[in-house]
Amino acid sequence: MTQDNSIDFARFEMFRGQSFGRHAHDEHQLAWASSGVVMVGIEDRCWVLPPHLALWIPGGVRHTTAALRETVLQGVYLDPAGCPFTWTAPTVLAVSPLARHLIGYLAGEPSAAARAHAEAVLVEVLRPTDGAVFELPLPTDARAREVAGLLLDEPADPRGLDEFAHAIGSSARTLLRLFLAQTGMTFNQWRVHARLQAALVHLAEGEPVGRVAERVGYATPSAFVAAFRRVTGHTPAAYFAGSRSGAGVEG
Repeated sequence: MTQDNSIDFARFEMFRGQSFGRHAHDEHQLAWASSGVVMVGIEDRCWVLPPHLALWIPGGVRHTTAALRETVLQGVYLDPAGCPFTWTAPTVLAVSPLARHLIGYLAGEPSAAARAHAEAVLVEVLRPTDGAVFELPLPTDARAREVAGLLLDEPADPRGLDEFAHAIGSSARTLLRLFLAQTGMTFNQWRVHARLQAALVHLAEGEPVGRVAERVGYATPSAFVAAFRRVTGHTPAAYFAGSRSGAGVEG
């Protein structure tokens, strides 16, 4: 991490599956993967972040971070005492090509004057995204959480609610009630979001849409693209526009 600057930086090269357990920083943090895909968990929510998105984590907020593929995680740290941002809750930010360049530049050793100018520009270009974000709320009840875990482990699992209920010794009605009450989504809506969140990892690796659709449980590429568009308002290609890791994404 650099020292004696308004904004400090740290770089972590992470292998697939590597994680940092629940922890907190005194500083505000911007968690961003310059390559790869990172998942950040805070309380009962998690975000999957390809390189065109970053998560603002206020100082003191406990969180976990995991690499979903080989990833370069960039930590950007700001002292709360002089921080120009006023976000008090976890906030997803768009990382534009200019922001990407500025973070890389500032992580080097520019002169004091150049650093001050670059930091001022970075502050100006970091803004919450106005696009759809894959934030997945997790149920807190042990029964619903078990079903959620099964689907996170295997998004293409074709079982319906009745079959999941039987597998964990509950009832479909109970699970339906728990998912709606604790995630704000019906079971089917939650499953769609879980599948699309899993798809981001493969799309960020440049896998063809048809292969990704099959991996996460869609019978056809068109059904997958339609679901992706319903949730995000974009096709997979448009969602990854401006991200180098999205190069080659079709659909």
